[in-house]
Amino acid sequence: MKDYLADSIRNVVLLGHTGAGKSSLIEASLLQSKAIERMGKTADGTSTVDFDADEIKKGQSIYCAIAPVEWKNHKINFIDTPGYLDYAGEKVTGFSVGDNALVVVSAKDGVESGTESAVKLIKTRHLPTIFFINKMDDENASFEKTYEDLRDHFGKTVIPFEYPIVSNGKVIGSVNILRKKAWYYDNLSVAEDVPADMKDIIDDYYNQISEALATADESLMDKFFEGEEFDDTDIAKGLMAGVRSGEIKPVYCGSATQGKGIERILDLISEYFPSYAEIKTVSAKDPAGNDVELKTDESENLSAQIFKTIVDPFVGKISYLKVMSGVMSSDSAVYNTKKEQTEKVGQIFVVKGKNQIAVGKLFTGDVGAVVKLQYAETNDTLCDKEKPVVFKDIEFPKPMLGVAISPKTKADEDKMSDAIKKVLIEDKSLNFVRNVETGEQVLYAVGDQQIDIVTSKLKNRYKVEITTKEPKIQYRETIRGKSEVQGKYKKQNGGAGQYGDVWVRFEPAPDSEEMVFAEEVFGGSVPRNFFPSVEAGLRGCMNKGPLAGCKVVNVKATLYDGSYHPVDSKPNSFEAAARLAFKAGIPKANPILLEPIGKVTVICPDEYTGDIIGDFNKRRGMIMDTGSTDEPGEAKIDAEVPMAEMMKYATELRSMTKGRGTYVIEFDRYEPAPANVTEKVVAANAANNKDDDED
Repeated sequence: MKDYLADSIRNVVLLGHTGAGKSSLIEASLLQSKAIERMGKTADGTSTVDFDADEIKKGQSIYCAIAPVEWKNHKINFIDTPGYLDYAGEKVTGFSVGDNALVVVSAKDGVESGTESAVKLIKTRHLPTIFFINKMDDENASFEKTYEDLRDHFGKTVIPFEYPIVSNGKVIGSVNILRKKAWYYDNLSVAEDVPADMKDIIDDYYNQISEALATADESLMDKFFEGEEFDDTDIAKGLMAGVRSGEIKPVYCGSATQGKGIERILDLISEYFPSYAEIKTVSAKDPAGNDVELKTDESENLSAQIFKTIVDPFVGKISYLKVMSGVMSSDSAVYNTKKEQTEKVGQIFVVKGKNQIAVGKLFTGDVGAVVKLQYAETNDTLCDKEKPVVFKDIEFPKPMLGVAISPKTKADEDKMSDAIKKVLIEDKSLNFVRNVETGEQVLYAVGDQQIDIVTSKLKNRYKVEITTKEPKIQYRETIRGKSEVQGKYKKQNGGAGQYGDVWVRFEPAPDSEEMVFAEEVFGGSVPRNFFPSVEAGLRGCMNKGPLAGCKVVNVKATLYDGSYHPVDSKPNSFEAAARLAFKAGIPKANPILLEPIGKVTVICPDEYTGDIIGDFNKRRGMIMDTGSTDEPGEAKIDAEVPMAEMMKYATELRSMTKGRGTYVIEFDRYEPAPANVTEKVVAANAANNKDDDED
């Protein structure tokens, strides 16, 4: 593969619903450009971009992948992304690299939740966009229906530039609407007249395009209003301006698996999508936080951002990066600004799916990989040390679905921690928490399919098997009443004995989560040097309350009396006496269970608002606010809901909204649990304790 400079590079991220045919479109493009000899398929393990064992097993994309296509002196870096919602982290990873977007839509299924989320993501960066209506050869495929669906959802900037010619249920060619000429797949070199029965619809579409071209370029406005047809120069000028500004989002069609429409889409990308060089500048920060603008060409100082990391058991760490400015060379030293370390760049690779092609340099705008960087991680910036910069982090989706994980065997226990660390390096949409209060290790993911993939990866790559279960809710206990009790510890074993005697008052301390310890001892009934032991004994009991074995909070414990023995009293005696006082006093002070309450924000289409609110009511939730977002037809619902009711909400919300709803939840506070919840939690704790005793 030859070297390409920034003005010849097109970075195109493929987005769309799962099953729309994004990977197939890349395979067809590779075949069209003669980069491969035959199209691969995910299901049989021959796909260039879907090569992971889990992707082959599931028959769908799970990870983002890179596939460069050389086409007419341009390099098109296709970035394949998964469409399934659980793999949103990988979609965001691929999207961060794209400068242009190609949205693939099924001609049979039309706009789906994955199409909507793709366009919503595109809007965050205003990327130039093309729609490709795929699978035109499928039974019940409809260009008109799919196009109208796109236009209804995404507005009048969505405009068709070609129309399929169908005969006996098969797509045999297409009409270039702008040029009003027909091409047939069996002879693409010859342009023919538009079929007579299609002329009216082609004229209607032509008027839509003409109006859009005129809107995109003022110099074409006069021609449009005077009724003049645009020549090729006008078309190229208006189309280029419109695509770049987002005023025009062309719609093309074809069949990736049949190789139909691929040459035209590659031409369109090369001609009308902007190169990386056309961005002109890219924003960063210096180490002091000041804004820095870098030119997007090879004369600028080197800067590159790592957007993906793979930990290969054989090769080691592979860092995928995009050169934002300058030139990166093999066998060079670069500065990792975040880690404040110099990194040694060995061999640089251009990545084509599972294959790595060694190159000497990587130029501005290009994407590639470097192996065995010592310090680098995803979101790190590599640059020249004399001009250190930092790029804005890729924002990954916040994982909401948690599962408690544990090693299956003792051998797995020894390896699990290291394996989890490697998985977290690769996937920034995961989170791992060791919950001290519940004693569990909890893995948080975007959805259950992502958890399945992590489990499979741990088993197959790192030889670690885990078990998963719903995590425990982090309940707590406190008291509403007051009690005064004695704790007396006395033990005699022939020689010197042990003696400790305390009187402790327990009462609520609502302003302090941790126990407040005080002393009101008069006359030396308990010597001052034993006070720390009493406090230690009490604090040691606060981690396990009398109701459900949960952490006890908001309690004040006051040592106000007691007695001691001049010989037998020791620090550990008073510590033991304090524990006895706790076990006697807390149950007498009206203990209650506290449950965690979360603040939830749901974003969903307006049509689901009633269902979401009704569902929250069933979950003992309280609606705090409803409104709309900046996105037309989209609702925002704020609620407060017990965390226990939200354990599987990620999956349930997806079902309620057909994959169109998203949410975030954050812990807010603790509140007294209702009696029925308390009874259930106490009973579960008693059953667990019984099982532990039997073990």
